[in-house]
Amino acid sequence: MTTLLPDAVAAYFAAKNKQDIDAMLATFAPDASVRDEGQDMRGAEQIRTWMEKTTAKYRVSVEIRETQFDGNQLNVVGLVSGNFPGSPAILRYVFTLRDGAIVHLEIGA
Repeated sequence: MTTLLPDAVAAYFAAKNKQDIDAMLATFAPDASVRDEGQDMRGAEQIRTWMEKTTAKYRVSVEIRETQFDGNQLNVVGLVSGNFPGSPAILRYVFTLRDGAIVHLEIGA
């Protein structure tokens, strides 16, 4: 079964699986924010730094298992494989979208 995702989210996961920082960052609005591992990143510079550090450290790929729309939010459950204890693991990604771009992403277990 094919999962239809908004373009920005589909492009984010495609870029993430290729570890392409520029392509991942391009899916975010300039004023976007991210919450991951208990930390908040705001704006393109902080989000890029987070992407560079986590990509180099974990080298993850994500296989989407489930999606659910809730208003302007998209909840994605993914099987995440990479260089971390307990890999693979199920993680939840909550995207908030505006005008075709990601304005907020929260990642958690």
